[in-house]
Amino acid sequence: MPKRVFITVAEVSGDQHAAALARALRLLDPSIVIEGHGGSAMAAAGVSIHHETVNRAMMFIRAAVRAVEIWKLLRWTRQYYQQHKPDLHICIDSSGMNLHFAKMARSCGVPVLYYISPQLWASREGRIRQVRQFVNRVACILPFEESYYRERGVMATFVGHPLFDELPPDRKLSPEPVMAFLPGGSTPVIGLMPGSRRAEIRGNWPHMLEVADRIRAVFPTARFEVSTTPPTHALVCAMAAGRPEMRIEQGAIDAMAPGWDFCIAKSGTTTLHVAAYAVPMIVVFRAGKLIWHLAARWLIKTPSIALVNILAERSSTESGIPKHRIVPEIIPWNGSNIPVAELAIDFLRHPEKRRAQRDDLLKLVATLDRRGASRRVAEIAMEMMNER
Repeated sequence: MPKRVFITVAEVSGDQHAAALARALRLLDPSIVIEGHGGSAMAAAGVSIHHETVNRAMMFIRAAVRAVEIWKLLRWTRQYYQQHKPDLHICIDSSGMNLHFAKMARSCGVPVLYYISPQLWASREGRIRQVRQFVNRVACILPFEESYYRERGVMATFVGHPLFDELPPDRKLSPEPVMAFLPGGSTPVIGLMPGSRRAEIRGNWPHMLEVADRIRAVFPTARFEVSTTPPTHALVCAMAAGRPEMRIEQGAIDAMAPGWDFCIAKSGTTTLHVAAYAVPMIVVFRAGKLIWHLAARWLIKTPSIALVNILAERSSTESGIPKHRIVPEIIPWNGSNIPVAELAIDFLRHPEKRRAQRDDLLKLVATLDRRGASRRVAEIAMEMMNER
């Protein structure tokens, strides 16, 4: 009988990582059956999708409206396992959903591998009890996470960051900053990364557009490039209609970023993706004051929120990475848009500031830039199934 794997994801990035993992699993065992709940990337990789769980990904209080949907999925999956019990359940990211699936799978006698481990070191550390109870093994994507989990009684392995599996192997870096951009002079090209969820677009994109207008008031020839995701593309295009200075394409960051002089990025893995091309950036996230003060500020325990800053602050002194915040963060971005625009304009006017940040980003990325994360997770998965 062929081995069977069931994968659950809740958002675009997880869908992409699951697709890469599915391909790696099939290289190790072409007969393996892979199914689950996910999105279009998993389907394109040959995974049998039972329920689409990606396009409506949400955050903060809005995520509560998914509770009924998740409960229905759990009930359906439990019933499905009674007839089609897999050899392994793989949870990818999204602990708010996936820890429930881990509990369900273990109750059905199915071992659980958690890939892209919950960032409990940043918030909701109490969930470590659930991880210990319901997860057999954890595959970590950040170097410091392996020791974090092992010190708390969880079998964890650092596998590398899947982003570097998905980047072009011959990627080119952004141009070395050598000139100040001046009004009426050469044309700066600025990347805008507003988010991968529709809720993030509604929160961030209108304000990014105003920032772009303020930049254009100083640099009239400035051009902007935006890489979108399948759930957000139509909304981004609709909100930016009638702006010829905007180039908007779906899934185009790897094609666009080598030509960017600067970027304004929403916090998250996006910041590491931009850093992989050595693009200087500002990191923002639009959060309402009520939500921030009632929830986010109490849940988030790290001094920085941007992933590149977290990695720099947790780096060892031997690595050569500066143990300080590399990129400016404006989080929560719940006030005027003027400071973001002024900061971007200042970077464009001063190449030495862009060059210094670019150098720090190159040092940081060098410590993570290795391929094979998907293959290493696939090997762990096969090992777990062969142990049964």
